[in-house]
Amino acid sequence: MIFGPLGASAAPYIRSSRTLSAWLQPLANWYANAAGYRKYGFKYDDLLVEEKDSVQRVRITLSLAAIAGLIVVVPLTLVLLLQALTRLTPGEQYDRAFRLKRASQASVLHAPLPKDQWTPASEDVRYLLPHVEEVMKEETERKKWDSMVVERKK
Repeated sequence: MIFGPLGASAAPYIRSSRTLSAWLQPLANWYANAAGYRKYGFKYDDLLVEEKDSVQRVRITLSLAAIAGLIVVVPLTLVLLLQALTRLTPGEQYDRAFRLKRASQASVLHAPLPKDQWTPASEDVRYLLPHVEEVMKEETERKKWDSMVVERKK
């Protein structure tokens, strides 16, 4: 297990092994198709923010805090994901918003998109992960600089 900015993952180890990769890749493709998000035109990273438990708690907390007029401390994971979302190129931001709106419309109609509009496996790439990793590195660097202790020469 390797712990990354989005949680534990065995993917790097599995990808490095030809045998494991050959055995598990068909299972991974089947699972991604069975999950159903491609039927609505989503990519995997489109689901990240909404699936985190901390994000759900933050939304409830923020809405209650807005009603009460309170200041709320937001968990680090949500902050990292939101910063990563702001670093997307304008084209990526537009595409993400379009996918979310199109999927919402399909959900209202209670039917997935037509098969020609499904996200193919070749296009389902992790577009947000590099930005999250970059934000995570900057955050750790900021913490290192903020924790420096200055000592006077004697």
